Amino acid sequence: MSEDLSIRVRNELYKKKMKHAELAQMLGISGAYLSDILNGKRTGPKAQGHIKHIRKILGI
Repeated sequence: MSEDLSIRVRNELYKKKMKHAELAQMLGISGAYLSDILNGKRTGPKAQGHIKHIRKILGI
């Protein structure tokens, strides 16, 4: 995930008053795995699918 998109995700979480853990729960993944995706440590096809879902949930 690009740094720009990571910042946008964090900003949208703040605007929607959502917690990181809430988003992870909605995605059905752990908070640590979500953090890895947002920090660019996970970039495989599964992570890309989660990124699409994140964009849909947050309206990015």
